Amino acid sequence: MSHYFVTPDGTPDRREVRTTIWGRDYVLASADGVFSATRLDPGTGVLFRLSDPPEDRPARFLDLGCGFGAIAAALAVECPHALVDAVDVNQRALDLTADNAVRLRIDDRVRALKPQDVPDDTAYDEIWSNPPIRIGKQALHELLDTWLPRLTPTGRAHLVVSKNLGADSLHSWLQARGWAVTRLGSAKGFRVLSVTRTASSCQPTR
Repeated sequence: MSHYFVTPDGTPDRREVRTTIWGRDYVLASADGVFSATRLDPGTGVLFRLSDPPEDRPARFLDLGCGFGAIAAALAVECPHALVDAVDVNQRALDLTADNAVRLRIDDRVRALKPQDVPDDTAYDEIWSNPPIRIGKQALHELLDTWLPRLTPTGRAHLVVSKNLGADSLHSWLQARGWAVTRLGSAKGFRVLSVTRTASSCQPTR
């Protein structure tokens, strides 16, 4: 689980991951020491299957906890007028995400960033994430309390969470924090949640 917190030492053992996202085939670079290094994570696959791609428009999207960048890549390919920030604490994951953006010729619209490098005034029209549940409840809540308030007033977050790792309790916690939460569907033990603002939800910090 160290990939959630630090960049691994040593030379990465690179590989390719082949997957299909929203009807398009991808060959993405991956490596050891990042989340789900050998395949598209099943939870992320459920997120894609139960969600439609965003409408293509001038917008800014966030792939939170990007790993090797599958979500960021798919968002940028599907939405050529959008900008995508891919955020992770693992520098190897960010390097892979940047490499995949170059491969797909979307590197002019994808930024691979550590959390502290995202400008404070950046707001997002959509946040997409398979959040790192295994970091623990408190750390997860702090993560979401940091990033969900960056949604624009009409913004939306798409989260996929394992039922066995607390999807329903997270649903309840988000509602208690003042967010509107809708379950878009369930498959293979995962829930996909849509999160939007209410009058009582936290406002963006500037």
